[in-house]
Amino acid sequence: MKTQETIGANFKRAKILVIEDNEDHWILIENAMYHCLSEVTTVWAKTPDQAMDFLNDWSIQEWEMPKLILLDLYMPAREHGWFLLKQIKAMPAPCSQIPIVVLSASDHPADIADAYQRGGSSYMVKPTTIAEWLAYFQELRNYWWETVTLPPMRFSV
Repeated sequence: MKTQETIGANFKRAKILVIEDNEDHWILIENAMYHCLSEVTTVWAKTPDQAMDFLNDWSIQEWEMPKLILLDLYMPAREHGWFLLKQIKAMPAPCSQIPIVVLSASDHPADIADAYQRGGSSYMVKPTTIAEWLAYFQELRNYWWETVTLPPMRFSV
């Protein structure tokens, strides 16, 4: 059973990078995270280039590193999401070790299988209602912050 100390360590300087090109989806995500993960700082990257700029800047600032990345697969095409996932996984540690949850409106089995084969930590089919977004982010909180033990971010030397 996890202790409050272990759970608290997951929340310490907790940040999520949300890579989402659809502003309407970002607003839903931001709202749901505000209600379910108010202790966590969210950073929005609207484009793959912006996401890589954030990660490159943070790669030399351990205290800025996100504990989780939410990556929209179709940005606007699936190939953009796959390419970004590959770029992140090719970065030096600790960036390459950040868990990545792939988000998509697609429930196609090939997309789901590819996401895991390419290094995604989880795959989520995007909800369609506010209630579903809130339920998803409550589960995200329960799993990624209150159940698992996240490793401390350490730079390679």
